[in-house]
Amino acid sequence: MHIKLLAIGKTDDKQLQNLITEYEKRLSHYVNFKIEIIQDLKNTKHLSEVQQKQKEGDLISNKIAATDVLILLDEQGKQLDSIGFSEYLQKYMNSGVKQLVFVIGGPYGFSEELYAKANGKLSLSKMTFSHQMIRLFFIEQLYRGFTILRNEPYHHK
Repeated sequence: MHIKLLAIGKTDDKQLQNLITEYEKRLSHYVNFKIEIIQDLKNTKHLSEVQQKQKEGDLISNKIAATDVLILLDEQGKQLDSIGFSEYLQKYMNSGVKQLVFVIGGPYGFSEELYAKANGKLSLSKMTFSHQMIRLFFIEQLYRGFTILRNEPYHHK
């Protein structure tokens, strides 16, 4: 199985980017993982929230194949603890999914079309975090999930 994380806009903070890179390296021992950055929209001052979500939704949709399983990282999504998330990953690995795609949306969330296309929604917290920090948190949880599945000592109950 392949796992892809799609995110709008690059990570400006070098320290965050270094940590993201470190967890990408760690993940490479468990799964074929890739982060794909979608460039921020330009001239958004003249766009409504709905228009901006629509344009970002179109850019995201262009990066998703018909056979991909699409999971939106959304504040209204299902919340799992780390063990529950590892079981969530295992379910998809057992089902023969070719590619699992997780998406971090733009500042206003996702378009209605993207919600309709999604196979599921996950929330990492009820709290609000910057989109750049969510990348690190998600990748770390992905790594943690695989160490749990392998019974490795990274995660402690």
